[in-house]
Amino acid sequence: MTSQTALFDSARIARYRARAQSRAEKYAFLRKRTFEDILLRLQSVTRSFDQGMLVSPFTLDPDIVPEYLSQKHTLPASSPSSMDLIISLLHLHVENDLPGILHAVRQTLRPDGLFLGALFGERTLHELRHSLLSAESEHSGAQARIIPFADIQALGGLMQRAGFALPVIDVDRVTVHYTSLMALMHDLRGMGEGNPLAGSVRPLHRDILYRAEEIYRENHGDKDGRIPASFEIVHTCGWAPHKSQQQPLKPGSAQISLTDVLGLKPEK
Repeated sequence: MTSQTALFDSARIARYRARAQSRAEKYAFLRKRTFEDILLRLQSVTRSFDQGMLVSPFTLDPDIVPEYLSQKHTLPASSPSSMDLIISLLHLHVENDLPGILHAVRQTLRPDGLFLGALFGERTLHELRHSLLSAESEHSGAQARIIPFADIQALGGLMQRAGFALPVIDVDRVTVHYTSLMALMHDLRGMGEGNPLAGSVRPLHRDILYRAEEIYRENHGDKDGRIPASFEIVHTCGWAPHKSQQQPLKPGSAQISLTDVLGLKPEK
């Protein structure tokens, strides 16, 4: 049995994040927005939480983090049924073993514990992806530089296979406008979101960057001379199973027939 080749370079990701730590607060606008959305979701939950964990590559301001949440940069080794709540904030999109991570989260939750995760989805940076691929294709050949972000349908399937009950997935789409391609790339570096793909990375020459910006502006630029960058933030929610939760009906247990509901006459 052969091991699967890793898609992401974990050491490279660690270097990017370490480099961004000192200025993390300056580039935290997406993390803050996403965490505020998560807190709004928590407000609709009727139960309380005694012990929870917030997993994020960067530490958030303690003033905005509830006291029952301990902040971690990575998911610690699984301690079965030890947490009421686990929140994952914008890091799962560069995990090589996402099914394994979700399974570990599920095992760490106590029965009726809640998982709330947020990660970048497939439409994230689609403008930048197209522009770089097109520019490089005109020169020496294109190299993948923007990762394949999470597919929403596939993520729903992974949540179910990991054993989560009542899984829900929804999307928040954010568009940020920049004065130039270099300003966008500067922000991505500040967020610790450099190219994490495994293997050698060919440097981007200045002429390719110039051409990529031309393509970007031609296809996506606005009338004010700025370029938009799309970020698709996928929110996932799932519960550790518990007997108190709503259960699906068994086949054939319905008390009202679909024929009656629709007002149809049965065939003779």
